[in-house]
Amino acid sequence: MTPQSPQAQQPSPAIVLVTGPSGAGRSTAIRSLEDLGFEVIDNLPLSLLPRLLEGPPPSRPLALGLDVRNRDFSANALIETIDQLASRPDRAAQVLYLDADEEELVRRYSETRRRHPLAPAGTPLAGIARERELLSPVRARADVLVDTTGLSPHDLRAEIERWFAPSDGRQLGVTIHSFSYKRGLPRGMDIVIDCRFLRNPHWEEKLRPLDGRDAAVAEYVAADPRFKEFFARMKSLVDLLLPAHKEEGKSHLSIGFGCTGGQHRSVAVTEQLASALAKDGWHVSKRHREMERRDALGNKGHQV
Repeated sequence: MTPQSPQAQQPSPAIVLVTGPSGAGRSTAIRSLEDLGFEVIDNLPLSLLPRLLEGPPPSRPLALGLDVRNRDFSANALIETIDQLASRPDRAAQVLYLDADEEELVRRYSETRRRHPLAPAGTPLAGIARERELLSPVRARADVLVDTTGLSPHDLRAEIERWFAPSDGRQLGVTIHSFSYKRGLPRGMDIVIDCRFLRNPHWEEKLRPLDGRDAAVAEYVAADPRFKEFFARMKSLVDLLLPAHKEEGKSHLSIGFGCTGGQHRSVAVTEQLASALAKDGWHVSKRHREMERRDALGNKGHQV
């Protein structure tokens, strides 16, 4: 089964089976689904799943976290369950599989200093290899496959929302990102606009240590002779696109603004557009990737 794309996504399923290797983000995905209104049961033993499904249909969608560490976990049994659900139109189900590359999983275990559950006396690499082999048949049956390599918890939550947020009667959510081109494009962007043509506050000594959230920087950027027309045309384009995407049933749209350092111009434009769209009644959130990274480096105990 080939994992579908968000654009081809069907209405939210009645049941989402969430699994994947340890450290790939399953817990974050489960919490994200709970925030979206799913009833969540984590670490459900497979032996109890048939009994759960025999009961009356749930009043809201279910998210079931399936952990390979459960003593009765079996990839074959899970495949059989997936097949049974596929034959029941009253219990539409999808398999959400969280994965990450081997190097990323090893890094995450090294940072937490945890032992891998499938190799308590060995290296994390040995446990990761064993777990991925065990789960390979399930991965092949995934309806939604999310590679979390390089994703922050915030990024993963946004990705889960893109896949599973209900669209019926739900207002389109808009996330506006600022970023530095030096670190590449953020994942999952629908629209990206380059702000590097605007004059750069970095070259003003007094403005250099500040960022685009400061009034002085915002005023400097807005004073560029090209800014007023740029912002007006860009805002008109966004005003045209948002209702169209909502009519198509899309639940979330991500807009990115990039500049050289991700500190001044892109941040200022992100702030201004977020404010304008919020005043228009849209549900808006904003992210400043490089500011978050700077804060994380200043506080290593905080994970962004």
